[in-house]
Amino acid sequence: MKEFERKRLLERVNREGATVGADIPETIDVLGEEIDLRKFVFEIKRRDAIPPGEREHVDRAKKNLRRERLQRLQRIENDEVSYEEGERLVRSIVGIDRALNALEQLRPADLEREANAQKAADQKRWMSFLRQALGRDSDGRGIRR
Repeated sequence: MKEFERKRLLERVNREGATVGADIPETIDVLGEEIDLRKFVFEIKRRDAIPPGEREHVDRAKKNLRRERLQRLQRIENDEVSYEEGERLVRSIVGIDRALNALEQLRPADLEREANAQKAADQKRWMSFLRQALGRDSDGRGIRR
């Protein structure tokens, strides 16, 4: 592969918005194991939040995807592949990035519960402050001074 071709491939991988319109690969070989990546991502994403029992599995999958992405990128950077193979690697890297973006957007289920509890506590403190500021007791009657 010529140097300008390698640079062009690397630019495509690192371009902002490279994942726009990109598809998550149906399957991908990660660390020697074939994974149904698209199915995995859609199953997890369908839930909107990561269940507590699944968090470790999702975190491990993200870590392995990042590692695989880096290995593929290094193959292009180190000029170990032909231009055609580089093209294929770029498409797979962008697909991995797309999958990682989808997985990163998910919130753990317990964080959602914690956020809701925090919101309720904030509302309670605000109402308490308003009652105190307006000189009202808990029954809504004015406090005599």
